Amino acid sequence: MTEERPSPSGVERVIPQATVTRLATYLRVLSILADEGVLIVSSEELATAAGVGSAKLRKDLSFLGPNGVRGVGYDVARLRAKIESALGLDRGHRVVLAGVGNLGQALAGYGGFARRGFTMVGLFDRDPARVGTDVDGLTVRHVDELDRACRELEATIGVIATPDDAVHVVAEKLVAGGVECILSFSPMVLDVPDHVEVRRVDLAVEMQVLSFNSSRNVSGPTIVTAPVPSPVSPPLTSTARLGRSHGPRIAGNPSPVNSSTRNGSVIAP
Repeated sequence: MTEERPSPSGVERVIPQATVTRLATYLRVLSILADEGVLIVSSEELATAAGVGSAKLRKDLSFLGPNGVRGVGYDVARLRAKIESALGLDRGHRVVLAGVGNLGQALAGYGGFARRGFTMVGLFDRDPARVGTDVDGLTVRHVDELDRACRELEATIGVIATPDDAVHVVAEKLVAGGVECILSFSPMVLDVPDHVEVRRVDLAVEMQVLSFNSSRNVSGPTIVTAPVPSPVSPPLTSTARLGRSHGPRIAGNPSPVNSSTRNGSVIAP
């Protein structure tokens, strides 16, 4: 393994969105290794555990500056800290969740968020049967309080797990409360200001992509008879990117990752 070279002096490198996705995967693997007491890991070992090639891994990590040392490997704790810093996790995030149904309760009770730098600080719903109840140590508040509560709680991320008819109202309240990062589990397209970053998780789309991949594997290569799409067309992916792109960047880099279109551009991992 060779040591990655930093970018030329004075030139800051923007991390591509696909690399950001893989960095999150590397971080998960490194966290597991750290829990197991592993101090040093080779690029081959880390790449295999992350499901990528070692050359791609070394290229991804080169965006963080010099890391590995020839014949030694990566320091697990040091590399973990550098990736957390690049992803903005070192400052921590305070999360509010609107919609405490079955999905919302599952998200609120998931312990993995806290281990990765995300603290659930507020739960909101409009159902009188849920308002005032306790979910994993948090009291469910009425969604009418959401915008004011976001400021009080200093929320940095808002999660929407409500029925579709409430999504737009909730998004407006999150924006009014100063939240600039929204994760939505609704297929509805949100109309938010350019400075607000939105990610959508559509579980039906996830299963449709699985169906496509499964049928392709069974039937073999597909013969394309229609005109080939323009190279600028976004590739098929399971997660749509909805707000203006403000992907993680190297510390001190003012330039965000560019996004080709708004409310629909997608970048495959």
